[in-house]
Amino acid sequence: MASSSSRMEMEKMGIEQLKALKEQADLEVNLLQESLNNIRTATARLDSAAAALNDLSLRPQGKKMLVPLTASLYVPGTLDEADKVLVDIGTGYFIEKTMDAGKDYCQRKINLLKSNFDQLFEVASKKKGVADEAGMVLQAKIKQYQAAPTS
Repeated sequence: MASSSSRMEMEKMGIEQLKALKEQADLEVNLLQESLNNIRTATARLDSAAAALNDLSLRPQGKKMLVPLTASLYVPGTLDEADKVLVDIGTGYFIEKTMDAGKDYCQRKINLLKSNFDQLFEVASKKKGVADEAGMVLQAKIKQYQAAPTS
């Protein structure tokens, strides 16, 4: 919710200024919501990768398995070294890590994304409060304007 001082400032604004403020706040809320959704998606992918690493670490060397090339294309393969994994660090770059280092990498990225999510959620909540407050003040001003006698 917006503070009482910002509500007082909004009440001093004209209708056009309030409309612009509300539109801007709504736009920012939508962008923040989109960013929150992207963080949720990335966190889910990393959770899936961490689970896959855990599953992979439990398989014996020489185990036959299907290796994903894309989301829908798998090829048969054999597990050669379960203690080494390739980690996608972004933009098509991979680095070789030990299984434990790969698990640690995933967990650190998950923790970072969750922290970013919490901070962004707080900002989005405040912006939503500003947008809602501006909408209420705007509606009150419009009603006041319509109720005012015209001379």
